[in-house]
Amino acid sequence: MPIVSDQMPSVATTALQTPSKNHHYKSVLRHFPQDHVVTAAPEPPIQDIVRMRVAAEDAEDAFFIADLGEIICQFAQWKRLLPRVEPFYAVKCNPDPHVVSTMAELGSGFDCASKAEIRQILDLGISPERIIYAHPCKPLSHLRFAASNNVNLMTFDNADELHKMHRLYPDAHAVLRILTDDSKSLCKLGLKFGASLDVTNHLLETARDLGVNVVGVSFHVGSGCLDENAFADAVARARHVFDQGTKLGFNFTLLDVGGGFPGANERSGVTFDKVVRVLGAALDHYFPDDPDRPLRIIAEPGRYFVASAFSLAVNIIARRAVSVNAAEPPSAFMYYVNDGVYGSFNCTLFDHQVVYPELITRKGEFVMDLQQGSSDNDSSSSSSSSDGDMHNNKVSLHECSIWGPTCDSMDCIVSKTVLPELNVGDWLLFRNMGAYTLCAASQFNGFKKSSIFYTNTFGI
Repeated sequence: MPIVSDQMPSVATTALQTPSKNHHYKSVLRHFPQDHVVTAAPEPPIQDIVRMRVAAEDAEDAFFIADLGEIICQFAQWKRLLPRVEPFYAVKCNPDPHVVSTMAELGSGFDCASKAEIRQILDLGISPERIIYAHPCKPLSHLRFAASNNVNLMTFDNADELHKMHRLYPDAHAVLRILTDDSKSLCKLGLKFGASLDVTNHLLETARDLGVNVVGVSFHVGSGCLDENAFADAVARARHVFDQGTKLGFNFTLLDVGGGFPGANERSGVTFDKVVRVLGAALDHYFPDDPDRPLRIIAEPGRYFVASAFSLAVNIIARRAVSVNAAEPPSAFMYYVNDGVYGSFNCTLFDHQVVYPELITRKGEFVMDLQQGSSDNDSSSSSSSSDGDMHNNKVSLHECSIWGPTCDSMDCIVSKTVLPELNVGDWLLFRNMGAYTLCAASQFNGFKKSSIFYTNTFGI
């Protein structure tokens, strides 16, 4: 049986493999400390959980399937490809307690941006040394909380923040967040945060005069970065600020390369492998290993770990046929489902994501077994490959749109795609729904948030 949301499978007692990867089990295990690994039988694959849930007599509510094994596999890949960089999971991306516990068991650090996120991590018994308070503009009460709990590693990007830290947390280890070129990112965080290079020297002088202990530099190339070369440019800027710090008498020991790392099934063309090649080369060039001057390098990935770990199943609760005139058959369909942009699909608004429907059932028949690599196709082809008949061109496709359940006309999930004709009660699947979805969902119009069912497919 799948693990339901009030239970948590231990990462330390599950095998480490996911069916979407071709890594041999042993090749994955070697990237983990031995005390993190005890082999065990894997839990059900996503497909089995979906089949069981939609087959229930009263099945209607939308639900997530979270594959914790996918997170583990992503962690192993990170350790293999970026061994110099310690991941500090960005809690804001998906603060689900089972996700956070999985990351904790794997030995990850944590990027927290608020008092509540810091408390969530500390309540797991995690050392404050594994936390970076990565918010350059902190409420006073949150800063006091960090100080009272010895969370001393934190970012700043302005002089007022330095004065706050000097007054409320003089023992803080400050990290100067610099501005980068995020023009090719979906979420341009530089509009709000980051000190430009023409003010960094002044900020370091201010820190020195106040006695604030600046220990390093951080940056963020923007969430959903579409250009891997942005990482190289940012590392070069960080090198410049390191040199400024040295001239002012600081001994920087930390470089934080931030977030912006793509998930496992990124469709934009920017893959983690591409980022690794550019970032790794830049780090080796600007910050080569030096035993006499050890440098700790960390990052703040969020989407990278969780995007592909969550899939969302939604039920078609209503249908509207669109015809040119009443005498002709429908030329298109509008499907209304029970999660939308006020819920889990807020990612289409706030995170600029494009989502792609796949079939779970068609006219009441379970067809998910017959999907043919749909995660690599565009919206149209992913629909047309969702069952065997369509793959053989035996089922006609219709233009359609997919809408959420609320009364707002903005609640449109997919404005245009093609699917076979579906009925009320049929189910659709949306993959890659783990990042910036449930964490920002509301219950507008009284529609509740989608529940989560957990599994761990490592070892299949």
